[in-house]
Amino acid sequence: MVSVWEFLKGDRNTFDSGGQHKITLTKSQPQHAITGHAATTGYLYVNLHWSTRTSDRSRGSALRRLFDPRILRPMEPDSYQSQQVNVDLDLACMYELADGTRGVVQPLGKLFGDLQRPPYIKLSGDDVYGAPSGETMYINLEKKDQFKRLLIFVYIYDDTPAFDSTHATLTIVPQSGPRLEIQLDERAATARSCAVVLIENTGDGQLTVRREVRYVHGFQSDLDRLYGFGMQWQRGYKTPSE
Repeated sequence: MVSVWEFLKGDRNTFDSGGQHKITLTKSQPQHAITGHAATTGYLYVNLHWSTRTSDRSRGSALRRLFDPRILRPMEPDSYQSQQVNVDLDLACMYELADGTRGVVQPLGKLFGDLQRPPYIKLSGDDVYGAPSGETMYINLEKKDQFKRLLIFVYIYDDTPAFDSTHATLTIVPQSGPRLEIQLDERAATARSCAVVLIENTGDGQLTVRREVRYVHGFQSDLDRLYGFGMQWQRGYKTPSE
């Protein structure tokens, strides 16, 4: 049974419009195990999509606006009322394989990965505008035994606003069973990266997906230190084609 408070917050399991059961991973329910056929067959589909919030100029206290003497003035054009900001989120994955190999799949550097060869992870491309389809990553579950742990993370490229300018959602879809949804809904105004979920091979025929949603002020190297991957990093830049 769902409590009234949980219902009002929206932190509950629901069924999406496609009819597939959806589980929302939250602080109180952060973990889910992908087991059986779903953990070993086909691809694990990971999708990031987002929309932009209006700028700070359009936000504020409703009470303050109510008593603002300028309320009697003609309204400003819509372009001034709700300015939109462009946000370029990138979906990425740090991986550690069973043989100790470590690396990253990400748009920066065009490290899009490969499904048939290590790391058995493939990023479909780089969406710089937050289109409805967002960014998608595929994980080859037929190579599940090759994985030790996968850290799915999101970072914001240079010269764009921080996470408090976006409504972002990460969705993980196995071949069967419920899809998992993680909301990046915390206001982390100065954060540049977010560790969203950690996927671990527990060695007993299942994959454990654990919600992290840990924001950091830096980039990949800072996430690496936080989770102990031990890789070497250098500054990278996107070209216009990326």
